[in-house]
Amino acid sequence: MNRFAALSALSPALLRRAGVLAGVSFLLGLLLVTYLFGVSDHFFGRLFGAFFVLFWLLAVTFLGVVPFVNWAATRWFGKEWSDEPAAPVRRTRSASASVAVNNRKPTRPVPRQNTPKHP
Repeated sequence: MNRFAALSALSPALLRRAGVLAGVSFLLGLLLVTYLFGVSDHFFGRLFGAFFVLFWLLAVTFLGVVPFVNWAATRWFGKEWSDEPAAPVRRTRSASASVAVNNRKPTRPVPRQNTPKHP
């Protein structure tokens, strides 16, 4: 069964996600309105506006865009693309490469520039 089909219009998982988004939106809106305006005139109106905007943005993003991108990637690129990639293969160095690194000559010391000249 497809996991997207399990999320019907009022499934408990979808309601739980919407509740979490509403709680986060309310907390962020409360912090934002309190920080910017304090508890003054029109506090609840500003709080409602901030809550509504934040909830709408988070809900569209996490309940609409992210599931669509996952669905589209699986449909268009195949299940292999969405699976976790295999661990990269480590290649060993060839013997000639390790010998070349160990046979380097030390660099020649270079005299310092701008050294004071003594008489």
